[in-house]
This record gives sequence, C-alpha cells and structure tokens, in this order.
Amino acid sequence: MLGVTSSAFLLLAVFLTWAIVKSKLKKRRNNAKAAALGCLPPPVLRSTNLIGNSILRESMRATKEDRGPQYIAEKLDGISRDCHTVKVPIVDYEVVVTRDPENARALFTSPDFDISHHRQLSWMPLLGKGIFTSRGDVWKHSRALLRPQFAREMISNPQLEEHHLQNLWGQLSADAATGWTSRVDLAPLFFKFTLDTATEFIFGRSANSLLERDGAREDLSRHFNAAKVWIDKRGALAKFYWLMNSTEFKEHCAAIHKFADGLVADRLAHPPEKEKKKKTAADLEKGKGAATARFNLLDELAKETQNPRELRNETLHVLIAGRDTTGCLLGWVVYFLARHPDAYARLRREVVNQFGEGPADFRRLSQLAYLQWVINETLRVATVIPLNERIALRDTVLPRGGGPDGKARVFVPEGTQVLVPLYAMQHRADIWGPDVEEFRPERWETHRAGWEFIPFGAGARKCLGQQFGRQEVSYVVSRFCQKYDRIENVEEGDGRIRLHHAIENRSGTGVQVRLHEAKAARA
Repeated sequence: MLGVTSSAFLLLAVFLTWAIVKSKLKKRRNNAKAAALGCLPPPVLRSTNLIGNSILRESMRATKEDRGPQYIAEKLDGISRDCHTVKVPIVDYEVVVTRDPENARALFTSPDFDISHHRQLSWMPLLGKGIFTSRGDVWKHSRALLRPQFAREMISNPQLEEHHLQNLWGQLSADAATGWTSRVDLAPLFFKFTLDTATEFIFGRSANSLLERDGAREDLSRHFNAAKVWIDKRGALAKFYWLMNSTEFKEHCAAIHKFADGLVADRLAHPPEKEKKKKTAADLEKGKGAATARFNLLDELAKETQNPRELRNETLHVLIAGRDTTGCLLGWVVYFLARHPDAYARLRREVVNQFGEGPADFRRLSQLAYLQWVINETLRVATVIPLNERIALRDTVLPRGGGPDGKARVFVPEGTQVLVPLYAMQHRADIWGPDVEEFRPERWETHRAGWEFIPFGAGARKCLGQQFGRQEVSYVVSRFCQKYDRIENVEEGDGRIRLHHAIENRSGTGVQVRLHEAKAARA
C-alpha cells in the first residue's frame, strides 16, 4: 500500500513539474514572439485568491444579482477610465477582455478569429450543429441554407404581426370609464408574442401561446428559458463548461427537440407541393381560385435538405434568436418609454401624424427617424446581447490595448479567448458623452454609429435576422403608439435597472406598466 501511495505522489510530482516547465516555456516563447511583432502587454486583472478563480466567481455572483454587464464595465473603469483592454488569468488559462471598437473590428473581420469551441460545446446539447454553433465548412453550409431566406421580401408580413398583436391586446382589457388597463407585466406577453410569430414564420404553424389557457405552451416557454439559463452558466465557465450538466438540463433540451421534431416530421410527411395540388383541385371543384401559400422557413429549407436532424437544428437556431432577442428588445423599448413620458409623447405624435390610426408597412416604419432612434438607444443602454466572443485560431494580434498608454498592439496566442463586452463599449463616456447613462434617443440625430455600436454582431457572422427583428419591433411599438396615448410605469422598489442575463439581457423586474387607451382606440 505504501509503495502505491509513493508512486502516486511521484507521478503527481512529475506531472506538476512537467506542467510548470511547459507553462514557462510557452510563456517565454509567447513573449519572444510578441516582442518580435512589436506588441506590448495590456494591464492584467488578477485574481485575489490562490486558486486564481476570484474574478470568475465575482462575475458569476454579479450575473446572479442582475448586474453582470455593469460589473465588467466597473472592473475596467477600476483600472482606469482609459483602460479598454485587459488580460484576465483564470485558474490555468487566460482570456482577453476588450471594449475597444478597433479591436472589435479586428475580431469580427479577421480570418484569425472565430467563435470558440467553448461556445460551440455549451450550446450543442440544445441546438446541435447549426449557424450559431459551427465553424468552417459546416458554418458556411448553414449560412448558405439560411441567408437567401432572409434576403427575400416575402418575409416582410405585417399581417402575421397584426394577427398575433390582436391576441396580445386581447389580454389587456381597459376599463370602459377610465380607459386604463390594470397593472400588467408585459415582459412574458412579449415573449409569448414573439414565440407565436416566430413559430408561424419558421414552421408555418404558430404555437398560439397567447391563446393557451391550459399552460401547455407556457410549458414550452419554460423549457426554453430554463435551458438557456443552463447554457449561460456553461458558457461562463468556458473550458470547464462540462461541469454544468444535469438530468434537468437534458430534460429541457429533450422537450424542445420533441416540439421541433414533430413539426419537421409532419412537413417531410406532407410536402407542400402535394398539399397544394390537393387544395387546388378542391378549390377548382368549388369554383374558387387557388390560395397563395404563406412563406415559412421550414418549407424553404426542406427544398435544400431532407435531413430531419439538420432541419431541426437550423430551425431551432432561428427560433431561439427570433423569440428571445426580439422579445427582449420589445420589453426594453416599453420599459424605457414608460419611464420617459416625453419621449413616448413625441414618438406617438410622430407615428399618428405619419400613419393615422391604421397599420403602417415595414418600409415606411424604417424611415420614421425618431422610432429608429428609440430602438437604437434601447439597444445601446440595455444592450440586449451584452457580450460577444471570439477565439484566436492562430497566433495573431489586436491593434490596440498594450503598453502604458494602451496604444500598442497586443499579442494573442493561438487558442486565447477574447471577450467583447458590448455593454461596456456602449457605456463609454469618451465615445457617447457625459450623459452616457441616460436614455436619450435624440443623441442619434447626430451620432453616426461605427464599430462602437454592433448590437447584432458584425462581419460574416452578423445576425441574419437583424432586419426581420427590427421590423417586428418597429411594427409593434408603432401600433402601441396608435392604441395607447399614455404608458405609466408602476414598478415598485428602488428603480435600479436589473440586467437579467440568460444569453441576452432581460429586465430583471419585468415590464410593469398600465396603459391608457386613446379615445380613437375606444371608439
């Protein structure tokens, strides 16, 4: 027994010695290459404990307290207001954190960077291989499948939005005498709305969660929400993502897969070409013209592939983006407008003056300047996606961040993960002005956004559904302006903005409001 113990200690000592020597040789080699490239190191944000995980623990605690994005900005400001790039050692690896727009440009346009394998593996149990989780040829294939669909004019369908918006309004009854609705949290209703519109756009059949009374569809939303919380925790642990795994997480993923698999199987069993022929024959017998089929993403993807797993994966990727980010953005827009009645009054006045009481088309809404300023300012202040990341595919450099003045290039060894805290970048006073923490849509009258404002990502991986999401938000907000002449904030508490992070930022206190119907809407 003593001999076995001694051997174990000897092996451990050999391993530790090997690891230390390897680390020192790697560091020496990286320092030499950095010097040869004219790079200087950025400031280092060091852990305060022996294990080297205090920064990670602080970050996870801040996320739990709904202040994760602010925490990153505060840590950078704590070094210096002029510090925009830092190196963060965590246990046995290092990450680089940068809120410098020029570094963001390099990360999103250089072939030296791509999404990390940590991100891939964190998301894989839920989404499988697809446009958000793949690299190289697999990613190019996914992009080729999806991109043509979002370039089509036929995805612009206000009738789809209006139908589900009426279902949403059906849950906001107003007092006939006063015109006021009761207090309501719009956040869950917006997520149901975007689930309904997204499922109809993607699968040709809506989840109709706004009409459900038995909780079945709400259960689907619950699975989505819970699975994304697990994924967010897995991503935060980076290379240790595998520690966040459980039967519960697998059950949430399985429920979502079952939902999508059923719709995919039905589509493959009943191709629309055959169904169209049946309907056409039936319509002709009745003396009617054949009805025009509505666009849906699954039909278009099935023209390119009949692989059930591939169809499930790609549609789920779009569903996650279409439901969650759009639902978040809708909630935040109303959240801020309820707290800034002057901004809402101006927006409503411009919407009504331009479009009267009737729905507007997407093209004209995109040209309504103040509405787009409100959306931009919401994306800037709340930052729906607060953090992006890339990993170095080979030894490379970032253009800025090194040296005493932060202007020297920074060497980034192969395999290093670089985090881009969009919230911290969009809350830099030197870029946005001393009123950076204020919600002020008017700043967009003169501000011309560059790489400091990339809420939908940038480069080749820029969100394909950006236009679709903005169109949906523009339409819903304009219709709210037409129906309600006042939105009152009724949230109780300290009023602190709470950025509840589950991949995207949601309001940690919901969107607690009551709304006043305009006389024209009550007529």
